[in-house]
Amino acid sequence: MSAVLFRGAVVRPNDLLEDGAVLCTDGSIAAVGARAEVETPPGALEIDGAFVAPGFVDIHVHGGAGADFMDGTLDAVLTATRAHARHGTTTIFPTTTTGSPEQLEAMLAACASVPAGSGARIAGVHLYGPFFATEKLGCHGAKGRRDPDPGEYERYLESGVVRIATCAAELPGAEAYYRAAAARGCLVTCGHSNASWGEMERAFAAGVRHVDHFWCAMSSVASVAERLGTPMQGSMEQFVLLRDAMSTEVIADGAHLAPELLEFAFRVMGPSRLCLVTDSSRALDMPPGEYRFGPEADGEPFESDGVVGRQGARLASSVSGMDRMVRTMVGATSASLAEVVRMATLTPAELAGIADEVGSLEPGKRADVLVLGSGLEVERVFLAGEEVRSG
Repeated sequence: MSAVLFRGAVVRPNDLLEDGAVLCTDGSIAAVGARAEVETPPGALEIDGAFVAPGFVDIHVHGGAGADFMDGTLDAVLTATRAHARHGTTTIFPTTTTGSPEQLEAMLAACASVPAGSGARIAGVHLYGPFFATEKLGCHGAKGRRDPDPGEYERYLESGVVRIATCAAELPGAEAYYRAAAARGCLVTCGHSNASWGEMERAFAAGVRHVDHFWCAMSSVASVAERLGTPMQGSMEQFVLLRDAMSTEVIADGAHLAPELLEFAFRVMGPSRLCLVTDSSRALDMPPGEYRFGPEADGEPFESDGVVGRQGARLASSVSGMDRMVRTMVGATSASLAEVVRMATLTPAELAGIADEVGSLEPGKRADVLVLGSGLEVERVFLAGEEVRSG
């Protein structure tokens, strides 16, 4: 494998190294520094760009280019991982929806069978659906929703492919599920939930450290009052904001959250507790039209207008890649470019426990490198030092 020398403004977790260079050899990052300080080996491929950044890490993503990971086939998984690689995602956690046990097992098996070098690298599966609250399903199908049962979820966890595990905190059996997932080293999360402060306290004690897509399909003071009555109680929002050990994520596509909410999340949580996710559906890179969220056979229908997915007046997942999330966050908030890129790279890598391998441009880490244009458009993508070709 030949050496590759990237030159440009190098995006690091805490700053921007102007006129910098990143040298990659044998699939790993060998050196990072000022351009004048990094020697070019004989025969190295030299690449210039406006910005040189680490590959994006997406911990919450459902599909792309017409495929949903819940289609449960190798072809669908390859189609989606290749689509997201074109948008700069080099590490991906395919994410389940609600569905039958058979559909979930097919999805896990398909993700486990993907050969290396086939688009964004799968670092594990995010077991997201089916353990959601009935009143917080969002665009997920009600038929495939259920409470956690160890007879079912232990099979998924024992597969070894699940690295992120989600469940609504108020469901019967949720705490046992959290403990089982935490014992296997998973990032344990609460999502699609109408949980109260007290339920979040118990979830935290059982291992929860993250909540999914802030303000989307999550409890509020008002929704908890509707469920549990008065006195009004704290919700997931207050719990996450006040617990330093908790993290969360935002869908920064410009359609899910207004600029003031993105700014609020950044200012209150900071770049080490807030990450960007795409939550992207199969409608990514597809023309406007009707699609299915989840399995193609019986997933929930939704409409894509080319900007976002919708089910009537309700939003239905995003249709964008991580590059758009980065550009939106840069334009909508006071976060610096380094902080925004951190939220799309190192922060999710840290949450998922893979920051020793990916998430930043540091010697010894995998050579997952992006060349970005002056407008932060993705120009070239490298996985382990090898360029990802379009198509």
